[in-house]
Amino acid sequence: MAKLGDFIQTADFKLEKHAPVIELPKEIKVGQPFDVTVCVGKEIPHPNTTQHFIGWIALYFKASDGKFAVNLGKLDFTAHGESTEGPDKGPAYTDPVGHFKVKLTKSGTLVAMSYCNIHGLWENSVEVQVS
Repeated sequence: MAKLGDFIQTADFKLEKHAPVIELPKEIKVGQPFDVTVCVGKEIPHPNTTQHFIGWIALYFKASDGKFAVNLGKLDFTAHGESTEGPDKGPAYTDPVGHFKVKLTKSGTLVAMSYCNIHGLWENSVEVQVS
C-alpha cells in the first residue's frame, strides 16, 4: 500500500528549484515570537506560470519530545498570470514566499512542504533550539 510520504521529494535548495527554504534567526528565545520565511526557488527561480506553479506552502513544527507535528500555517498562491485573455496574460503573478510569526516553548524541528502542480510534493526541515 502506498503512503503519501512515499511521494514527497527532498533536495538541496541550491540545486533544486522546488525544494522549500526555511529561514529563521540564529537565536530563538523560549516563548518569544520570531519570524520564519519559507520560499521556493531561492537559488534557482521557479517559473510560476499558469502551466507550472507552486500552489501552496505549509509550515509544521514537531517538538523534540513530541509524537506529532502541528500545522503552523498554510499559504495558497493563486495568482499565476491567469486571465480570460489566455495563459500568462494576467495582470498579477505570485512568487511562492511566505512569512510566519512563530512562538515556541520547546526545541524541535520546523518542516516546510510545498506543492508544484507538475512536480508534486517537496519538503525541507531545520532543527530549532530554543533557549
